[in-house]
Amino acid sequence: MSVKRNVIANYFGQGWMAVMNLAFVPVYIKYLGIEAYGVIGIFALLQAWLRLLDMGMISALSREMARFTGGAHNAQSIRDLLRSIEIVALGIAVVIASGVWGASGWLASDWLKAEKLPVDTVAQAFAIMGMITALRFVENIYRSSLSGLQKQVALNIINSIMATLKGLGAVGILIWVSPTIEAFFLWQGLLSILTLGLFIYMVYHTLPAAGHSGRFSWSAILGIWRYAVGMVGIAFLYILLTQVDKILLSKLLTLEAFGYYSLAAVVATGLLTVVSPIATAFFPHFSKLVASQDQSQLIHSFHKSAQMVTVAVGSVAIVLMVFAEPILQLWTQDATLSQRSAPLVRLLTLGNLLNGLMWIPYQAQLAYGWTSFTLIMNIISVAIIVPAIFWAAPLYGAEGAACVWVILNAGNLFISYQLMYRKILSGEKWRWYFQDILIPFWWATFCVLLFSWLAPYPTAKIMQMLWLCAVSITCFIMSGLSAPSVRSSFKSIIAR
Repeated sequence: MSVKRNVIANYFGQGWMAVMNLAFVPVYIKYLGIEAYGVIGIFALLQAWLRLLDMGMISALSREMARFTGGAHNAQSIRDLLRSIEIVALGIAVVIASGVWGASGWLASDWLKAEKLPVDTVAQAFAIMGMITALRFVENIYRSSLSGLQKQVALNIINSIMATLKGLGAVGILIWVSPTIEAFFLWQGLLSILTLGLFIYMVYHTLPAAGHSGRFSWSAILGIWRYAVGMVGIAFLYILLTQVDKILLSKLLTLEAFGYYSLAAVVATGLLTVVSPIATAFFPHFSKLVASQDQSQLIHSFHKSAQMVTVAVGSVAIVLMVFAEPILQLWTQDATLSQRSAPLVRLLTLGNLLNGLMWIPYQAQLAYGWTSFTLIMNIISVAIIVPAIFWAAPLYGAEGAACVWVILNAGNLFISYQLMYRKILSGEKWRWYFQDILIPFWWATFCVLLFSWLAPYPTAKIMQMLWLCAVSITCFIMSGLSAPSVRSSFKSIIAR
């Protein structure tokens, strides 16, 4: 029951956060300009890379919190582990803020190719970015703790409230206070301070009392080092895989052109918010089942979650790929923006769909504490993608880099992941490929194509919205009915 509650809470919470992140993008572009939105894209890139500095400790903390709920820790040991990671993270946060502030001038003048924004403005924006990134780095300690403790309902309530304040507040700041990139980031920093305080209170209020307050302990850090080292290696390579295109294109393209690519990436990355709630909810559950050696329940939960991912992400992805340009036009009300971004949205969405289908097997690997497989797989992937992008980007531009991402994920899904089933979940490979992935996605694709043939896309805007909602819901239902575990959930909901 707690897993189901967490999945629902994650969908509402992360879905609302995705809506808040996407809903106001046209407003940001209107008041700040596409170049300034490119700076916001750099901010997202900066946060992704600086997460590596946690050295895998934050991911390990989430796992240990989940193990604590299964009896692997007592109240004192888990508090000591939390305090140890807090102290290390605080030192890293200071380095982050200082380092970005020190490099802000160089980044603004030598790395980015701004044509309209003054260099001083971009440098000030980078300095504020460093402060916000440091705050959110520390904030992730408490997010992962609450997730591992399976307090995901409360976590999502706070996330949703803060996402609303960040989005609506930023719009208010731009309209009524100051339409500048500095004002935008200052508002984000203020909200990050408030969010950090709330999460600290929630975590310490949730943990049971111990003999004394948490203390720094090298033994606590060393107890998670093997898992943490594996996680930081995986994180480094995964971030390199998912962000290398943005790193290269931010240098090769003008800031305006990079702004269009950033817009497409935001839309396509939103697809992974459909996967994340399920993966986040099931990872602590997988960890608990592995700790209790309940193999039959683990297999059942694995296939159930994998089918949920395919139904959810496949339904959204196929609609977005087929109707990318009209969806962008309806959202942004800007024909040029839609035409320039639609091809990129299609390619990046396909790549993220293939990537998202691998998330549940990846969570199972982490639950077993097996990080070496993904680490080796990512090393090979990096060795392929980096030279491939160096070759494709100069010849074919952003579309070339996006094609490389699609091909890489297809290779991992259909070739590399077959090897996983030799060590864990033996005998479940073909069931995962066919029952969990192929059949639900085939029905999703069939429904979208059939719907578009029987009911052509309308011209009136209100009818376009209703049409897209209708095709998305129909696609989701038909795909869900083809997946046994999801179909069973549908029957339970109808029966109640």
